[in-house]
Amino acid sequence: MTSSGNQRLQSNLRTDGGESAISVGIIGAGVAGAGAAYALRDMNAQVRIFEKSRGVCGRAATRRKNGCRYDHGANYIKDADARTTELIPTLGTDGLVDIGKPVWTFEEDEEISSGESREEYKWTWENGMTQLAKRLLAETPASVQNQTRIESLSYSSSDNTWSITDTEGTRYGAFDVVLLTPPAPQTADILAQSEWNDPHREDLITAVRDIDYRTIRTVVLHYHFRESYPWYALVNTDKNHPIGWASREECKTNHVPDGESLFIVQMSPDWSTEHYDAPLETAADDTAQKLAALLDDARYLEYDWADDQGWRYALPNNGIETHQTEYGQQAGLYIAGDWVAGRGRVNEALWNGYDAASEVAEAHL
Repeated sequence: MTSSGNQRLQSNLRTDGGESAISVGIIGAGVAGAGAAYALRDMNAQVRIFEKSRGVCGRAATRRKNGCRYDHGANYIKDADARTTELIPTLGTDGLVDIGKPVWTFEEDEEISSGESREEYKWTWENGMTQLAKRLLAETPASVQNQTRIESLSYSSSDNTWSITDTEGTRYGAFDVVLLTPPAPQTADILAQSEWNDPHREDLITAVRDIDYRTIRTVVLHYHFRESYPWYALVNTDKNHPIGWASREECKTNHVPDGESLFIVQMSPDWSTEHYDAPLETAADDTAQKLAALLDDARYLEYDWADDQGWRYALPNNGIETHQTEYGQQAGLYIAGDWVAGRGRVNEALWNGYDAASEVAEAHL
């Protein structure tokens, strides 16, 4: 895409220390983007991250309200693999929280059963899940530019570099490498509006558009009482209940004042799709009714306050084939995210971003 009269060109300066550092532009400061920057932290790379929102960590989101702090997206990161188990403590144990109580299960008949053992960690932080990206990025020299929504890319075959243009018409570059980490539909939109003359361009766009997502609306319910349960959360295993997940934020250190409780209720994809645009009060009332029935306790009908967040692209149902991720790599174009792996887990996003950046380092450094 050529620069027009109302576009302002902003360039990344390269550092010279014998060899010039490669310039890497990362779209998205979610877990995948932060993981990618972390992988490049000791490399000869100048990394600039563009993030559309005010904060970082994407769907691993934290909010504050009325004295409470709560993770209303991803609830925690689990030690699902050896790399995660090794990494998390190295980011600092100050404020690190292991949720001690287990996740139990229920089915359509609302029969609650004991679930996981306590042989695994479920980590968050006293300041919430956004700490994951913040701590990863704190270990890197990468710069983050917030509130910048990227619209398109443009590839220059004359010098094999990329420029990045935001929705305000500001153009950034040149970058030797661009890594796209937004959800698949948003990544496909950026690619579709980009100027990149390559025989695999349409193949890549089609592959990314083929990623299907489950939509989830999270409803947060606050109560001025606290009940003691042997579990931290309940998860619906047969996928036939309107509640997909209900967790107690008070199980996380310093998230909820003493004597209060805060339920994070992730409604099922069917319910969420049907009620995605319903007013908060309507959605909260219906959620409270279903929570009260599940817990067999009428007190949960009367919540003190409510909050919500719609996640249209919450969890990918499928992933992308390995050979499809390679379509743009020769030109320095990479993709990453939990949707590339095909599993909607925080650790999957983290290590997919990390591994994509490791491929960048291997190919370009």
